[in-house]
Amino acid sequence: MSIILGCIFGFVVWFLMRYLISGIYTVDQNERAVKTSFGRAERIQNLTTLDDPISDMLSDDQKKRYSYPQVRVIMPGGPYFKWPWEKIHKVSIATETVNMAWDPEDPSANYNGTMLEAVTKDQLNTGLTGQIRYRVADRNLYAFLFGIKNPFAHIMGYFVSVLRERIANFEAPRAPNADGTPDTAAVIGISINDLRKNLRDLNEHMDRECTSSAARYGMVLDATLITSIDPPPEVESALAAINTAYNQVSSDISLAQASADQKIVQSKRAVEIETLRALAEVEPLARLAAQLMTLKNSGRDSLRAYVRNVRLALFEKAQQVFVESNK
Repeated sequence: MSIILGCIFGFVVWFLMRYLISGIYTVDQNERAVKTSFGRAERIQNLTTLDDPISDMLSDDQKKRYSYPQVRVIMPGGPYFKWPWEKIHKVSIATETVNMAWDPEDPSANYNGTMLEAVTKDQLNTGLTGQIRYRVADRNLYAFLFGIKNPFAHIMGYFVSVLRERIANFEAPRAPNADGTPDTAAVIGISINDLRKNLRDLNEHMDRECTSSAARYGMVLDATLITSIDPPPEVESALAAINTAYNQVSSDISLAQASADQKIVQSKRAVEIETLRALAEVEPLARLAAQLMTLKNSGRDSLRAYVRNVRLALFEKAQQVFVESNK
C-alpha cells in the first residue's frame, strides 16, 4: 500500500512540476509572444492584415497573396500561464543591423557576405557595401512565425532584387539652368558617378520601396545605408581619367559663365548710367517747356514780361551791348 501511495504522490509531484509550474512564463521588454493551442495561434476574430494600415503599400494583386490573419500578441510582462497543450512562441523585436550582402542560406555568397554585386545601366559590374537595419513587425507576427519558412531569406532576397533593379535603371536627374536650358556641365553621364553623387536619393528610394516588407514578410526595414559603390578594378583608372576631364570641363564652363555674368552686369550698369545722364539733360528742357506753356496760357502780356525779365538778366551779365537803331 505504501508503495502505491508513494507512486501516486510521485506522479502528482511530477505532474505539478511538469505541467503547472513549468507552465508559468514571462515576456521580456524587447519581446513579443504568440500562444498556440494544438498548433493553432489565437486569432483576433476574423481580422487579417488587409484590415491593418501596413497593407496600404501593397497592390491589389499582392493583397491577395499576402493576406495573413491577425493573432493575439502577448505583451511584455508576466507571469503568464499556459496549459500543457499550449505553446508560447517568443520573438525579439529589437532592431538589428546586418551587412546588406549577407545571405542567410549561403554565408559564403557575396564574398562571404561583405560585398554585393550589381550591374549598372552602362553594363558595369560594380560592388556595393553597406548595412540595413531591420526588426520584426509585431503587427504581423503570423507571417514571421507561421506564414513564411525563412523570413530572413525572403526579406534579404526582396531587398537585393529591389536594389539591383534600381542600380540597373538609375539615372541622375539633370537640373536645368536658370534660363531653362539643359545644364551643359552635366552632359557626361556615367552611371557610377551618378550613383556616387546620389547615394542619399538611392537610400531614400530603398526605404520607400521596402515599406511593404512588414505586410509581406512580417519584418520592417528601418533604414538602408549604402556606404560605397566601387567600380571594377580594370575600369578604375579609366573612370578616374574621365572624372578628371569632366572636372576640368566643368571648371572651364564655370569660369566662362562667371566672366559672362560679370560682363552682363557691367553692361547693365553702363546702360543705367547713360540713361540717367540723358534724363538729367532732358529734365531742364522739359521744365522750361512746361514753364513756357504756363506763361503762354496765362496771356500774351505774361510771355512778354517773361522775355523782358530774361533779357534784363542777360544785360546784367553782358559786358557790351549792341543796340540796333533805326536810321
